[in-house]
Amino acid sequence: MLPLVRSVWDEPRPPDPPRRVWRDWALVGVLVPIAVLEGVLRPDLPWRAVSVAVTVGLIPTLLWRRSRPLPVVAIVFGTTSLAPLLTGGESAETYTMGYLLIVVYSLFRWGAGREAVIGLVIMVAAVHLSVVSGRLAPADLVAAFAVMFSAAALGGALRYRARARMRELDQVKMLEREQLARDLHDIVAHHVSAMAIRAQAGIATSASRPNAATEALHVIEAEASRALAEMRAMVRVLRRNQAADLAPGRRVTDLRQLASRGASGPSVDVEISGDLDGLPPSVEAAVYRLAQESVTNARRHARHATRVEVRVTADDTSVRLRVSDDGDTASVRPSAPPGYGLIGMIERAELLGGTCEAGPDPDRGWTVTAVLPRSGAAA
Repeated sequence: MLPLVRSVWDEPRPPDPPRRVWRDWALVGVLVPIAVLEGVLRPDLPWRAVSVAVTVGLIPTLLWRRSRPLPVVAIVFGTTSLAPLLTGGESAETYTMGYLLIVVYSLFRWGAGREAVIGLVIMVAAVHLSVVSGRLAPADLVAAFAVMFSAAALGGALRYRARARMRELDQVKMLEREQLARDLHDIVAHHVSAMAIRAQAGIATSASRPNAATEALHVIEAEASRALAEMRAMVRVLRRNQAADLAPGRRVTDLRQLASRGASGPSVDVEISGDLDGLPPSVEAAVYRLAQESVTNARRHARHATRVEVRVTADDTSVRLRVSDDGDTASVRPSAPPGYGLIGMIERAELLGGTCEAGPDPDRGWTVTAVLPRSGAAA
């Protein structure tokens, strides 16, 4: 039991609590007139002026419920416990003060373990004080604790869920970093081997061909530049700890493997044009992954789609990818937040200095458009 209590006491606060946003101000702006209306319209409200003043005065504490959960709990429950001193022992609470459950929830959602324990002691003491002073009937004690602990349990459950989600993301990122580290080793080994072979060839032919050393140096310089570019792309992903797949291994020409005749879904038509020679492996892999993800999304989510078109064009400065389907546009909801797949596609393109956009066509279907620089350098 003692280790459990110690682990709860030492529990840190969740990282990066949400900042105060417009919804917090809107909540305060709605509760204040509701409290005033209750004070005006409710005929059985005792000590009307004191009750409304206490209710309205405590509403602004909601603005600090995430950043200062324990002080907010102490202020709220301390004030409601001391308010009867001004009313001769009568309750000075309103129905609007149900917002106190938000404070209880926030303490267990965003507070540290010791803050939650101290706050729980304050809340239990306030409830018992209400019973002792006669403001709360003993028969209502169970209901009061049930409501209070329900709010606390909800905060703790969402806290646990968020922490489990964070652990899952950390594990995915760790596995991705391991894969990227292996890919980084492969890149370095490939280019260094090419430089070593070219240097040996230059030395071997230098006696018969005086220009061989110069040619070898040019090739070595080009290989070193490509190796540095690939290393920078990989290290950038490792530094930003993103789960983007820039692994070399897939090429643009591999997109033809995605083509199908639509036996079990929409047919996929792939067209590749332009100069694809000399593309960095990271750019080729990114184009393939973006197209693969787009085709997968079209097959899964495009209702009544019969055709998916994949078009890749390359010029001297960039590579452009366009994936479109002829699905039912009415089933597309542009206002919905982007999923993890689309977010990953956007991040993958941005890591290489490119862009990725997705949205419904005016006439029919959904289109994904990505533009990546040939150099693969981040913007």
